[in-house]
Amino acid sequence: MKMVERIANLALAGLSVAPLVVKVDPNINVVLTACLTVFVGCHRSIKPTPPSETMSKEHAMRFPLVGSAMLLSLFLLFKFLSKDLVNAVLTCYFFVLGIIALSATLLPAIKRFLPKQWNDDVIEWHLPYFHSVGVEFTKSQVVAAIPGTFFCVWYALRKHWLANNILGLAFCIQGIEMLSLGSFKIGSILLAGLFVYDIFWVFFTPVMVSVAKSFDAPIKLLFPTSDSARPFSMLGLGDIVIPGIFVALALRFDVSRKTGKRYFCSAFSGYTVGMILTICVMNWFQAAQPALLYIVPAVTGFLFVHCIWNGELKPMLEFDESKAEEAKSSKDSAQDGEKTSESIPSKKEE
Repeated sequence: MKMVERIANLALAGLSVAPLVVKVDPNINVVLTACLTVFVGCHRSIKPTPPSETMSKEHAMRFPLVGSAMLLSLFLLFKFLSKDLVNAVLTCYFFVLGIIALSATLLPAIKRFLPKQWNDDVIEWHLPYFHSVGVEFTKSQVVAAIPGTFFCVWYALRKHWLANNILGLAFCIQGIEMLSLGSFKIGSILLAGLFVYDIFWVFFTPVMVSVAKSFDAPIKLLFPTSDSARPFSMLGLGDIVIPGIFVALALRFDVSRKTGKRYFCSAFSGYTVGMILTICVMNWFQAAQPALLYIVPAVTGFLFVHCIWNGELKPMLEFDESKAEEAKSSKDSAQDGEKTSESIPSKKEE
């Protein structure tokens, strides 16, 4: 599995820089980049402990409303304030976030080439005169922050599409790796809400397209085209991260049951089909399309049909990462207790 992950990482890196040296069809580039990013993020989400952030049912239900409020706020900011001013503030904000995200993305690879103590020894730094405010980090994280800072400076100064994409991919991978839906029920609620959200803001208002074109920040991936009137094709990060965390949940479900990657393959295949369908419809109508309109039914449809076919829909719907981890911890504690009791000889044995 590790070899497949490394190949996927190399393929994603190569695909990202390929348009600098060769002509790459933007449609193929969009599909391959999105699918490879989801693949990499999903496999990075497999950890001894569940992802640090778990979404609740209430959060899933509110997410489309919060997203709508933020989207409308950005639209109004660009309409009534200077576009350059808004983008300058956002550039500063994403400069800091970009360093953190890119450093975290590169850290596993960098760790392998550094001394072990650089990975283990934690350094504490406190703000002068405000000692209650501080951060903890390792030397490895400092080393990983160097290329992260370089790309962020490059992006802030040049706004080059490659720097934008490097930061955007880091955000996507970290989002899929760190976020957890907790259960397929919550994931279905979230995807259903964002399915409606995407359709409404793209088809019934000019808000989504307007913000995407005005927002000069790494919240979208840019793919160079040969059309001077439309130099770039765009793909929002949400079209990767949102379905990506659902696909990642399917992979962790497989891992918890030790059944290979059959349901991950179903969900991932659904995502690939959804992306291809999005590109086909977009080119057919020559208009922006809400990608989740095609991705959500494909991902959930492929996964649920596969589960129903195997007669495992109930176990899938009952799966809860937090409860699964608690059960595993209890089982491990019980086994440790048994080993301890076995290791202490009784008086009779003595």
